Order: sequence, then C-alpha cells, then structure tokens
Amino acid sequence: MRTVILLLISNTFMTFAWYGHLKHQDTALWKVILISWGIAFFEYCFMVPANRLGAQEGFSGFQLKTIQEVITLTVFSVFAVFFLKEPLRWNYLVSFAFLIGAVYFMFKK
Repeated sequence: MRTVILLLISNTFMTFAWYGHLKHQDTALWKVILISWGIAFFEYCFMVPANRLGAQEGFSGFQLKTIQEVITLTVFSVFAVFFLKEPLRWNYLVSFAFLIGAVYFMFKK
C-alpha cells in the first residue's frame, strides 16, 4: 500500500511537470522547462522510494511498471478533466477497461 501511495504522489507531481504548462502557453518555453525540472525533482523523491519499497515487498519490475502506468493514467484523467477542462470520452473509458485486463494478467500466477 505504501508503494501505491508514493506512486500516486509521484505521478501527481509528474503530471503537473509534463502537462501543467499547457494552460500557460504564453510563458517562454525555457522557463517552462526549468519549472518542469523543478517539479520533476519532487516526482523522483517519491518515485525512487516507491519502486525500492515495492521491490522489497515482492513486486517484480514488470508489476511495478504496470502499477505505475495505471496510476499515471488515473491521475492524468482527473487532471485532464478538472485542470485542463477536457472531456472524458467513452473510448477513453473502454481503453482503461482494457488496461484493467492487462493488470489482471500481469498479476495472475
């Protein structure tokens, strides 16, 4: 559970680092890059411990990456709807359902 919480925090920082500037198109690109690097530092402060703890808890690298990707898409979906004001379309939900299937098979013994 600690791994998932740390990955959730990490991905929140990374989503803002990668996509937060889309609402500020008038800001110079070099400034956006520097600000994004600063935000991404905090992403790494949570991501690295999350992966270390996850490995110690018995997750494989493949499993950690799959967990991370599902969390990334979940965080991004919330971000896109509420921050970027983009619609959540039916085909996005279908693709997420397929990802849930991928998670099922990733953790199947």
